[in-house]
Amino acid sequence: MTLRLPSADGGTRTYEPRTEPLALTPGTPFTSRTVFAAAHVVADPRADVSPDAPAAVDWDATLAFRRHLWSHGLGVAEAMDTAQRGMGLDWPGAAELIRRSAAEARSVGGRIACGAGTDQITGGTLPEIRAAYEEQLALVEESGAQAVLMASRALAAAASGPEDYLDVYGHLLRQATEPVILHWLGPMFDPALEGYWGSSDLDAATETFLAVVSAHPGKVDGVKVSLLDARRETGLRRRLPAGVRCYTGDDFHYPELIAGDGHGFSHALLGVFDPLGPLAAEAVRVLDTGDTAGFRALLDPTVALARHLFRPPTRFYKTGVVLLAWLAGHQDHFTMVGGLQSARSLPHLAHAYELADGLGLFPDPKLAEERMRNLLSLYGVDR
Repeated sequence: MTLRLPSADGGTRTYEPRTEPLALTPGTPFTSRTVFAAAHVVADPRADVSPDAPAAVDWDATLAFRRHLWSHGLGVAEAMDTAQRGMGLDWPGAAELIRRSAAEARSVGGRIACGAGTDQITGGTLPEIRAAYEEQLALVEESGAQAVLMASRALAAAASGPEDYLDVYGHLLRQATEPVILHWLGPMFDPALEGYWGSSDLDAATETFLAVVSAHPGKVDGVKVSLLDARRETGLRRRLPAGVRCYTGDDFHYPELIAGDGHGFSHALLGVFDPLGPLAAEAVRVLDTGDTAGFRALLDPTVALARHLFRPPTRFYKTGVVLLAWLAGHQDHFTMVGGLQSARSLPHLAHAYELADGLGLFPDPKLAEERMRNLLSLYGVDR
């Protein structure tokens, strides 16, 4: 049975959904790469909250989705921007998410890293920003998770130059009890982070970033680079101190960056691995055998979906991620904290469905079709 899907030009097109999913089953942890999926949170659609109220989270469904990712051998990157940090999920909600997910990780033996930032404040002096970071870093470490030092809107606003970043991050790395992941999130994901590391010149910013890492290599497990620039990531990767990993956060070029070249490769910490989890896991297990061509054959076809989900305004990629989780049966509604299910157009969502269905990502294609038909009907399209 066909669907009529809305097109960006205002018309519609006919699409025939596939009837069989890819055969993807849980598997063993990876041996050649460390791979995290940055996981979304599931909103509670029955909570009587306004868009500016604290997020209401469906904890059972949220933790069940993390168990799904762990079952396929993926690590979970928790309380990152995929979980709507700074876009509906406030610090108290993120803190509860970290506590619950870290406890769940211990119970199932799953790997977890959690974001530590400064979103409990909206601005402040450098000492206040350091204190906010310290509070979150302490909570992550107390939970037993690895810390990801996230980029800070408050620091971007308060810093007068590279020396302030060197000072704040140097202080935090000396405080950390275990090696952390440093996260460089580009302004395409959050416009408030323009000029991070003290300059809008990315060459200059890279030098400051590398100076932070080089000054404390024993406290840095790796760096996550989310600039959507494969050439720049590769160049930075080659300059990292020995033993410091590069975790790609490039949702446009991840197959080539993970596959690597004669000089090295990137590990992964990716929002797009939320909807791609089982397929991405299968691809990495193929890579573990040394079959780079087989890895690329599985993962390269997913790039069209990733580029669609992360198209500008990139920060709203989360809407497509949650749509696909609903269509895949991981949650029973298409609702987001802060009402962000409305952040993408119906043609955008319809094409996301089409691309994901074409890849065989939905465990039950018939369920996905029925749910997409219901969404289209709600908008008065599929009649």
